[in-house]
Amino acid sequence: MSRISERFAALRAKGRKALIPYITAGDPKPEVTVTLMHALVEVGADLIELGVPFSDPMADGPVIQRATERALAQGVRLRDVLAMVESFRRSDPETPVVLMGYLNPLERVGYQAFAEHARAAGVDGVLIVDVPPEEGDELVEVLRAYGLDLVYLLAPTSTDERILRIGERASGFVYYVSVKGVTGAGHLDAADVAAHLKRIKSMIALPVGVGFGIKDTATAAQIASIADAVIVGSAIVSRIEALSQTPERIPEEIAGFLKGLRTAIDGAE
Repeated sequence: MSRISERFAALRAKGRKALIPYITAGDPKPEVTVTLMHALVEVGADLIELGVPFSDPMADGPVIQRATERALAQGVRLRDVLAMVESFRRSDPETPVVLMGYLNPLERVGYQAFAEHARAAGVDGVLIVDVPPEEGDELVEVLRAYGLDLVYLLAPTSTDERILRIGERASGFVYYVSVKGVTGAGHLDAADVAAHLKRIKSMIALPVGVGFGIKDTATAAQIASIADAVIVGSAIVSRIEALSQTPERIPEEIAGFLKGLRTAIDGAE
């Protein structure tokens, strides 16, 4: 059982829901990332989704696009992200880390080399936005060989056929995109999300996390009442952006925001 599966099993046994914050590695400065990861765990993050900076983040809205640009301007590349995870692991051997990104950086280094280095660094899973379940057989095979979970995205428009296909390939958990469009866009409709989750769960046995559109304690509580995990990205990254000129304040202030979400989630369970 992977570290991700173990974490979800432990949460389920306690009747709790997972809180998964997303941050872009290296934003706004590389030295902030690992400290911030630890701060998020201290206030209740159950898993961490760590964005790998990429020059064409097509699934991301302007907030995360700008975060990627800031990280790239600092020279942060895939190898640096893996080094950050390795540093994080020196004092946290338990919290699962999922890398979120795009296929191109993996193709540059090669699937085998990536999987080997990711596993050695302490990465638990990957979410590759531009690899649909109909493609990427080689990547899937390599990741499985190294014990890395492959997380897939599902959307409101996903067909039953696609849901079943993802159920065959995914491991760890499945990420349901609650609104149409890019990250940070749209209005979250909890009733609509609940209906889609019911359909997904009838076909997939894995935990389902919900992201996109979760901006505050109210929306976090709504999603916690119907999903296995609450995934928060743009709301965190926008706050990091506002503090980009005072990076020393980021860990404490972002942790404070996440602590409020944790309280709301626990109150909704």
